[in-house]
Amino acid sequence: MGKITASREQLAPDPRYNSLLVSKFVNCLMHDGKKSVAYRVFYNALDLIKDRVKDAEPIEVFERAVENVKPAIEVRSKRVGGASYQVPMQVNRNRQQSLAIRWILMAVREKKGRPTHEKLADELIAAYNREGAAMTRRENVHRMAEANKAFAHFAW
Repeated sequence: MGKITASREQLAPDPRYNSLLVSKFVNCLMHDGKKSVAYRVFYNALDLIKDRVKDAEPIEVFERAVENVKPAIEVRSKRVGGASYQVPMQVNRNRQQSLAIRWILMAVREKKGRPTHEKLADELIAAYNREGAAMTRRENVHRMAEANKAFAHFAW
């Protein structure tokens, strides 16, 4: 991780949907400061979604997808008397959103050999339907938290 900036304060909504979530997503998608490229990839993905998902607006598909991937609890390491425990903890709203975005983009980047906007469209539709790599990751995080429920009393 590089230097962390308070981008939340300066975040401007995106031009097409006037949505802060889209801006945040595009900022995370962006590579080497090429925002126009990132926007093009994102909007192309939404255009593909428009063709494939008939019963919802593409922006709704995107928002639901992010919503579905958000984890409610996660495990954090806590040292107690020389032993490290994985303690399940609530995830705050900002972190939920950043984790969801990060996992979706990770899933997209792991797939190889197709244009990014196609992979992104696929992953968003999958997450919208509560499936796909990002959802699997969320399930795993929840399962870990469930398994370590016994250590919940260490939460600080």
